[in-house]
Amino acid sequence: QVRLVESGGGLVQAGRSLRLSCAASGSIKRVNDMGWYRQTPGKQRDLVATITTASYATYADSVKGRVTISRDNAKNTVYLEMNALKPEDTAVYYCNARIVTGFEGDYWGQGTQVTVSA
Repeated sequence: QVRLVESGGGLVQAGRSLRLSCAASGSIKRVNDMGWYRQTPGKQRDLVATITTASYATYADSVKGRVTISRDNAKNTVYLEMNALKPEDTAVYYCNARIVTGFEGDYWGQGTQVTVSA
């Protein structure tokens, strides 16, 4: 069984920073691409950033220049450093990972709430 556990969400004022973490655990042979998505009520879940095992990162246009995704392969952990936060960044942030157990599967964390006040 594989679990993704996020941490680091919370309430923050606009312009401040926040760092999210997501650790994968369980019967893992290899963690491939990892990423962060976010969702607000009534809307679809949108990509924020992804990162490959070689740390090649891609970002949504809405967060480019403000957000950095990184990972620690030894810890099966992915991070999302968010700076200059805006109220429109308020959402539930979900961690995603492609993980090989006996075969590759797509896994999601439970989500962590980020609220940015004006």
